[in-house]
Amino acid sequence: MISKLTDIGTKSSIGEYSTVEDYVVIGKNCVIGHHVVLRSGTVIGNHVRIDDYACVGKLPMKAANSATTSDELPPPCTIADGAIIGTSAVIYRGAQLGAGCMVADFAEVREDSSVGEKSIVGKGATIENHCKVGALVKIQTNAYLTAYSEVEDGCFIGPGVVTSNDNFAGRTKERFLHFRGVTVKKGGRIGAGAVILPGVTVGEDGFVGAGSVVTHDVPPRTIVYGNPARERGAVLPEQLLENQE
Repeated sequence: MISKLTDIGTKSSIGEYSTVEDYVVIGKNCVIGHHVVLRSGTVIGNHVRIDDYACVGKLPMKAANSATTSDELPPPCTIADGAIIGTSAVIYRGAQLGAGCMVADFAEVREDSSVGEKSIVGKGATIENHCKVGALVKIQTNAYLTAYSEVEDGCFIGPGVVTSNDNFAGRTKERFLHFRGVTVKKGGRIGAGAVILPGVTVGEDGFVGAGSVVTHDVPPRTIVYGNPARERGAVLPEQLLENQE
């Protein structure tokens, strides 16, 4: 079903059994797969590819005891030029995807979150609400970015990384006063399977080893690993973001 109130650019195609609701804007040379759902008001740039069974512009769901989901309707979802959205990915209303970024199969980007230019959100990864991901970021398979987090430009989040924002683990109303996501500064890197606790900042070009549990801030250009993670040395100059081609 394609609404008559949809604006579809030239040389764009829409696959079989897809649904395009009112006031959706699709740019030029886009390829929309089969069984795709584009919710009302979604704005899609030029040369965008959206694969089968993806849902773009999904309305947020609010549980009775939700701590981070607002009752307010977010603005329409926007997808910039050249973005790629994989099979069965879910992009919520209010999310913003930058030019040339990729959200892989089964990944999710929640409302009021943004992903910068040429960044990658890997297969099955989740970016919760109120997150900001910069440009040229790599978030690997099955990583979890908790609500109210920020990942700056040029960062690497390894597969299976878990971040958290609630030291009370859902108990007592006091938790509503203390929600704090994680911050990864420019060029920061987190190895596979690491766990980052609420409010932790990984400093610029900081490196967290695989499998670590990070309970305190990581100084800039410092390597940490272990459970709990401890400082183990400095990042080598040739590994710094500023020295990459």
